[in-house]
Amino acid sequence: MFQSFEPVSDRSFAGRHLPLLRAEMAKQGLDGFIIPHDDEYQNEYIPEYAERLMWASGFSGSAGAAVVMTDRAVVFTDGRYTLQVRQQADEAYFDYADLVETPPDRWLAENAPPGARIGYDPMLHTSAGVKRLRAAADKAGFELVAVAANPVDAAWADQPARPLTPATPHDVAFAGKSSADKRQAIAAAIADAGADAALITAPPSIAWLFNIRGADVARTPLPLGRAILHKDGKARLFLAPEKVDNRLPAHLGDGVDLRAETDLERALEDLGRAGARIAVDPALAPSKYADDLRAAGAVVVEASDPCALPRAVKNETEINGARAAHIRDGAAVTQFLHWLDTQAQDGGVDEIAAAQKLESFRRATGELKDISFDTISGAGPHGAVVHYKVSTETNRRLEPDSLYLVDSGGQYADGTTDITRTVPIGQATDEMRLRFTQVLKGHIALARLRFPAGVSGAQLDAIARRPLWEAGLDYDHGTGHGVGSFLGVHEGPQRIAKAASGEPLKPGMILSNEPGYYKTDAFGIRIENLIVVTPAEPIAGGEREMMGFETITLAPINLDLVNADLLTADERAWLNAYHARVRETLAPLLPPGIADWFENATRAV
Repeated sequence: MFQSFEPVSDRSFAGRHLPLLRAEMAKQGLDGFIIPHDDEYQNEYIPEYAERLMWASGFSGSAGAAVVMTDRAVVFTDGRYTLQVRQQADEAYFDYADLVETPPDRWLAENAPPGARIGYDPMLHTSAGVKRLRAAADKAGFELVAVAANPVDAAWADQPARPLTPATPHDVAFAGKSSADKRQAIAAAIADAGADAALITAPPSIAWLFNIRGADVARTPLPLGRAILHKDGKARLFLAPEKVDNRLPAHLGDGVDLRAETDLERALEDLGRAGARIAVDPALAPSKYADDLRAAGAVVVEASDPCALPRAVKNETEINGARAAHIRDGAAVTQFLHWLDTQAQDGGVDEIAAAQKLESFRRATGELKDISFDTISGAGPHGAVVHYKVSTETNRRLEPDSLYLVDSGGQYADGTTDITRTVPIGQATDEMRLRFTQVLKGHIALARLRFPAGVSGAQLDAIARRPLWEAGLDYDHGTGHGVGSFLGVHEGPQRIAKAASGEPLKPGMILSNEPGYYKTDAFGIRIENLIVVTPAEPIAGGEREMMGFETITLAPINLDLVNADLLTADERAWLNAYHARVRETLAPLLPPGIADWFENATRAV
């Protein structure tokens, strides 16, 4: 199995590890130290060696931070982890703060004593992040100190080794465009920005630009490395030598100079001595690199990662690959839903067994490279923990007369999937059916939407929330995130969320559509499909061309939880058309023995 269910942390971490960290802080003369949930590459899912926040606090979520002072500590998380952080980080050692409302810079501005020396690792913080910290330091009067050696690393005696898995070619049959063509297009954008070269630090961009993949990060096929792309299209790719085999140089061609990752700092010094103008993304690159470039004499041109938007706008080959991956994945998920409905209704199945069964259906496709994130397998009250991660310590049975929420995905060479379904175990209550239907109405509203060019995800978010808002309800996560092409299951710059960036949605972008509802200590509901932004088309009688969404996830939405009386005629028409497409597309791929069940699961309402 790809997923392990052994606990990765416990509440003893804080009590055992904070004294060790504070001893190292004292050696460096620090009164405080900031620990982000970031590695040196700003990955969302990070290698084991980089789980510094978890080591210090016990919190194992994918987003957060901590500030450790000599006499107190605080851990920051967003709305997805409100419950989880209290379960994992011992309140005897940590206070809790909201990562959005009171981020570390704001907390420090309000709590750090004047004159205190607050340390940070410049390889783990971006230039934009350090700018906010410096503003906080100026306001509160503390000293912000860039450490040469991370005190967590010094205190962590059994810190895992850094990953050194091979970087492998990603065939143009899946990528749809050669690396040479991508490099020329991005190089032109670099020249237009007035730069001589761009420093590319984000592993997803490096994987996309060079048409390579790796396995340095669990669940995401990333090779960890750096690159410098010059305005003439020539590039230097910096990877650990252990990651390079004979296939890679031939795949990359003469336009790419392979170097050891340890050579990057010297390369930056050389660019500085030449007085080069180097584009650096202040929101992605470690602040150390921008500081080193300036110190060496370079002009740093602050600009967004030039690969981010082209990577997000999928070409036709990538979109067709995503469709194929979702058909394959949908057949596996549908068989799992049948298994749930016929074999898991008596309370004899637990969360781990269900997650393992789902993975087995995906493995049976013969195409699964990895799961795209650890399966969220939440029974009853665990479904209300938005990013719940089941372990042998928390494993719960799927009890009769409850709801089961399963959020999962697969990594295939032709696409990345992410799907959430909520199903009843036994009989659902009227409240469960009401809330499910309200969530479904929001999901359908977004799926059916038409909108003009220039609209961003922030402008669409409320549409999916409206049925819940009208009932005085809401959910504390975004409605949609971008998804990569055999890359990250979470990908920017596109999002559908209250606080999303103003990046306009463009045809070819893939996003999720996942409104939800969560009743603490009772149940959780989420309905998630992936959608592709479709090209602009005129509407009869309209004055502007309007874009829309194509739903590419195909699997039954549980109809036993739908109160059809609450759906409008248009909503029923969408649901029936969706299930008709699910039935027509997946029926040839399913075993004959589930035909009757499948027909009923996709019936018209």
